Amino acid sequence: MEHVEYVYTGGINEEEIGQLLEERGHGVLALARDDDAYAVPLNYLYDGSRLLVRMSDEPESTKLAYAESTETATFIVYEMDEAGNSWSVMIRGEIRPLSAEEQARFTDTEINEQFPPFRLFDEAVPEVEMLIYELNPYEITGRKTTD
Repeated sequence: MEHVEYVYTGGINEEEIGQLLEERGHGVLALARDDDAYAVPLNYLYDGSRLLVRMSDEPESTKLAYAESTETATFIVYEMDEAGNSWSVMIRGEIRPLSAEEQARFTDTEINEQFPPFRLFDEAVPEVEMLIYELNPYEITGRKTTD
């Protein structure tokens, strides 16, 4: 591999990981069912101990079907600048919908304050119901380019 270009990376400490997660707000959620994988970009909220993702509750939702069957979900947050400097944070853990009581705390106002605007595709606004899922991390790791 002497002719392959590369950059060195190093670990990111817990404090910096928390800061990056609190600043970003979007990443990619990877789910699985048997031998089939599914990944989707989503907005999130990180409260220092868990990651909350907002999904629409629609009939035959692929995201929700995979979330229900996934034992360990992975969420990736990353960035790369024009110079090639990059960082990434990987969060792995159990994903589950919040309880009805916890869901009720997320009023429309609260959702608007905590999350960026929701991206609609073909859905009509009155038909979209929001569900908040929580990813309880058992592993959070981060890497960034070094000099």
